Amino acid sequence: MSIRFTAKARRGLVVLTVAAGLALGAAGCGGGDDKKPDAATSASKSGGSKPDTQEGRSQDPMAELKGPDGLLLQITSVERDSGGFVTVNGSLKNDGAKVVTLPSGLSGNETEIIRNGRSLGGATLVDSKSRKRYYVLRDTDGRPLTTTGMSTIRAGESLPVFMQFPAPPVGTTEVSFQLPMFPAAPIKISG
Repeated sequence: MSIRFTAKARRGLVVLTVAAGLALGAAGCGGGDDKKPDAATSASKSGGSKPDTQEGRSQDPMAELKGPDGLLLQITSVERDSGGFVTVNGSLKNDGAKVVTLPSGLSGNETEIIRNGRSLGGATLVDSKSRKRYYVLRDTDGRPLTTTGMSTIRAGESLPVFMQFPAPPVGTTEVSFQLPMFPAAPIKISG
């Protein structure tokens, strides 16, 4: 009888421990009322992210950066959200006359980002007042929270792109946007 009681008690203790661990894990991930990036902003393992139709929409770009082989990056919005993120939206256009293979250098040089394929993971925001550099965020699997899965762009074609960063302090509204192989550009954060 005592062996049976001990076995039931052990099983109950294991179930209680697992339930407590799951509850703590869920509470740690929940974070209260903070907004989380939705599934559209995170990269997927299968074929990269699919930007939604609202990304990159604007009449006049905030900044235009000319890169190699006729590539043109137009930044259309830079928005701070209540969850502590800054999202940069825009479009990457091939302004040249022939198909361009996107340089792998746009992904940056961090092993974790390079391992996840071509992306705009090398982008940074620089807050010169605070002397801080903000790198593209990553999900729990190390994938950058930016447009991924891009390999070539045909002549005249334009792709909507996004990059998500940790937000600088609330008082910081002007930062410098940097992407490897493109010149730096000052941009203004809204929101």
